[in-house]
Amino acid sequence: MLENEDWTPAPNLAPMALTAVCRRWREVAVDTSSLWRKLRLEVGHGNWQQRAFCYDSYLKRSRGRQLSLALECHNDNDGMEVRRLLQPYVNQISSLSFGLSSGNSSCAVVAADFQGLEELVMYTTVSVPVLTIAHSVVRSITKLPPNMRTLKLMDLWLDLKMLSGFNPLAWVNLTNLGIVVDALDCFPCLLRMCPNLSSLTIVGIFRSTVETPAKSSHSQLRSLRIFGNLDVDWIGSLGLFAIITLPNLRAVEVRNVGEWPHDAFKGFLTRSRCPLENLIFGSGVVTTAQQLEEYRTLFPSPSLKTDPMCCSFYF
Repeated sequence: MLENEDWTPAPNLAPMALTAVCRRWREVAVDTSSLWRKLRLEVGHGNWQQRAFCYDSYLKRSRGRQLSLALECHNDNDGMEVRRLLQPYVNQISSLSFGLSSGNSSCAVVAADFQGLEELVMYTTVSVPVLTIAHSVVRSITKLPPNMRTLKLMDLWLDLKMLSGFNPLAWVNLTNLGIVVDALDCFPCLLRMCPNLSSLTIVGIFRSTVETPAKSSHSQLRSLRIFGNLDVDWIGSLGLFAIITLPNLRAVEVRNVGEWPHDAFKGFLTRSRCPLENLIFGSGVVTTAQQLEEYRTLFPSPSLKTDPMCCSFYF
């Protein structure tokens, strides 16, 4: 029987369909708590009271197991309803994907309220990110639950001023971060905020040089992915690789950055003395055969990939 991949309750898909086969199947399905661990909730459309009752009945069947929820809000009035619905389950929710629309000037979700949360994904449902949404999201993640390890902020453009306002220990437990920024000045700040980070995906339109060229080192980072914009073809002058040292780096992937800063990157690798295992140049990265050969000489063992079709979604 097919399972609903986007977690929206549907009568013709599991687990809801299992309850309609016969009385015995319904009893077994309702008593199998693992079937009711994933749910997509939409707030702000239709008869909310009726849907809230159905959502709550669904979640109760999880019987204390960890929950993975996807939640979308469409206006500021949704906040109170969402908090009331989820309050009994805040310690069960381990994974939460939360979407905001242009009607939101405040965020209904405050990460610190979910003490069992391990992964949080936040995104917008509008084509052009709205600044008020970014500010409301920042306020909701100034403090994270103690067990949270993964944070992904998609289509929410943050800048150095926003990040600098955080408590220095706000993200100390994160090990996996995906973030969209407006400048590479944010990079050293993120390294300082996340001393235990092992994987970083940073996306942006990098239009300026690093204005705070203080040296920065991070001993835990193992995977680095940098995705820019093809409108910018002068990343070599940004100065990022001249100021960072990553001695534990295992994997690097870059995409859509135009001409690659070969000399600066080669100097960074030599200075870091990292055990690099994978180097991926995806679509939108300009390198030469001579440059690639130099990387192979420096690091004989890594898997070097130059695939112009490598353009998977950045998060």
